[in-house]
Amino acid sequence: MKVFKFGGASVKDSASIKNVASILKLDEADKKYIIISAIGKTTNALEDLVNSCFLGDGRALERLNDIRKKHESIINELGLSGNENFNNAFNNFFTSVEWEIEDSDWSNFDKKYDQIVSLGELVSTLIVSEYLKSIGLNNTWIDARDLIKTNSKYREGGIEWEQTELKVKASLENFNKSNIIITQGFIGCDDENYTTTLGREGSDYTASIIAYCINAESMTVWKDVPGVLNADPKWFDDTVLLEHLSYLDTIELAYYGATILHPKTIKPLQNKNIPLHVRSFIDPSKPGTVIDNNSQGLNIPSFIFKINQILITISPKDFSFIVEHNLSDIFKSFSEHGVKINSMQNSAISFSVCTDYDEKKILPLIESIRKRFKVLYNTGLELITIRYYDQQTIDRVMIDKKLLVEVKSRHTVQLVVMP
Repeated sequence: MKVFKFGGASVKDSASIKNVASILKLDEADKKYIIISAIGKTTNALEDLVNSCFLGDGRALERLNDIRKKHESIINELGLSGNENFNNAFNNFFTSVEWEIEDSDWSNFDKKYDQIVSLGELVSTLIVSEYLKSIGLNNTWIDARDLIKTNSKYREGGIEWEQTELKVKASLENFNKSNIIITQGFIGCDDENYTTTLGREGSDYTASIIAYCINAESMTVWKDVPGVLNADPKWFDDTVLLEHLSYLDTIELAYYGATILHPKTIKPLQNKNIPLHVRSFIDPSKPGTVIDNNSQGLNIPSFIFKINQILITISPKDFSFIVEHNLSDIFKSFSEHGVKINSMQNSAISFSVCTDYDEKKILPLIESIRKRFKVLYNTGLELITIRYYDQQTIDRVMIDKKLLVEVKSRHTVQLVVMP
C-alpha cells in the first residue's frame, strides 16, 4: 500500500483535479491511501472568515458565500452537480459552518477556529472523490475525524496514537471495495467529538501518520516543484534539486522553516523506515526527491528565508545574570502564549529570541515578560538559515543587509538581519 498526499495547489481548480486523476490512473492496480488538502487558498479564506466572526464586522456570511461559490464553480466544471447524495453532503458541510457563525460564543478562539477552518478539507475531498467516481476510478471517502484522534489542544492537536492506529487499521477493510481510500489532511477529532486541526500545512503530517499506521510501502507528497530544492525559487534563481536526502537533514530543514514539508512529517516515517518521495504533479514522470535513512550529509548548502521576524532581547531589570530559573520563566511565557522560537542566543545578562511576528500573540507575550524583565525588540527583520554553510554562502546572503545576531553550529548558521 502507498500513501499519496496532494496539497492545495494540486487541486486548486477543475483542471488540477483532472490532473490528479491522471496521476492516479498511472498505477490503478496499487492500493493507495490518498490525503488531500483544501482547494487552493481556501484555508486562508476561511481564516479571514474566522477573523470576521471574531471582530463582528458583519462580513462572515458574505465570505462563506464566496467560498461556496468558488467550490460550486469547480463542481459545475467537473459535471458533478446532479448527484443528490453528493449535493446533500456538500450542503451539510456549509450548513455546519453557518451554525458556527451564528453561535456567538467565542470564549475559546482556537476551538472555534478549528470547527470553521476544517471545512476546506472536507469539501475538497468530497469533490475529488465524486469526480474520480464519475470517470470510473472507484474510491471510498472517509472522514478523517473518524481516524485521527487527538487531545483537545485546538489548532495544534496532539495525536492519540493508540486510538488513531486502531481506527486507521480498521479502515483498511475499505480496500475490499476499491483500491483507493480518500481522506482529509490537517484535521482530527478529540474525545468530545470536536474537530481539531494539526497546525497549518498539517496535511503532510496526516499522511505520515497514516503511512505509519498501515506500514505503508512508501509515501509520496505531490508538489508544484521538481522535488526538494536547496532554496525557495522566490529567493534564488539558480536552485538545485536535492535528489536524495536523509531523514535527519529533512527534519533540520523543516524545523528551520523550509516550506516543503510540515516539521512533524518525518518522525513517523523514520520510526518504520518508510521512504518519502517528493514529486512534481506538473511532471509526474520525473523521480523528484527521495528521503530515507541515507546517512550521508549534503554536499551543497541549503538556504531558508523567513520574513516578518521580530528579535526580542530580554534582560533582568537588576542586571543580574540570566540563569536557569530566569530561562525557565521565559520559556514558560513563550509556551503559554503559543509563540515558537526560531532562533535564540544568550549572554551573561541577556537572552535574545527571533520568532515570527504575530501581533495577536507577540504583544501579549511582551507585556507578560515585562512584568519581570526589561524587554527590547526590533520588527521587520529576516531570518536566514544556511544548512552546510561556508563563509562564501554567508557573504552571498549578506549583501545590503545589516547583521543583528549570528548563531552557528557545526552544520548550520542562522543570521538575523535587517533588510
